Amino acid sequence: MNKFALIFAFILPALALAQGPKSGLTGSIVIGPVTGGPMKKSTSETKPLPNTAFEVKQGEKVVATFQTDEAGHFQVSLGAGHYEVAKKEKSAMGFFGPFQVDIADGKMENVEWKCDSGLR
Repeated sequence: MNKFALIFAFILPALALAQGPKSGLTGSIVIGPVTGGPMKKSTSETKPLPNTAFEVKQGEKVVATFQTDEAGHFQVSLGAGHYEVAKKEKSAMGFFGPFQVDIADGKMENVEWKCDSGLR
């Protein structure tokens, strides 16, 4: 194998992967209120939603899944299009989507979503 074939076979795909996703969704998800009843002024109304699985649908088809990290952050690669994102496991209480998002080709859409805990 000559050195040009080696470059095309191994190095260029590795460089493409190293650049990260070309388009998709990145951001953070929080939940609130964190306690029932009146909030103290010094208390935050929300907290990060850690280690929670979400699914991404295009129409009725699930096209991707992701999980938030300890700080409620996530990133998922998606092609251009309109998507609906919701918590994978449905909950009896609270609101965890669906959230609507449009992804443009070659763009990482940054979102900050708030889920409702249902506490009052």
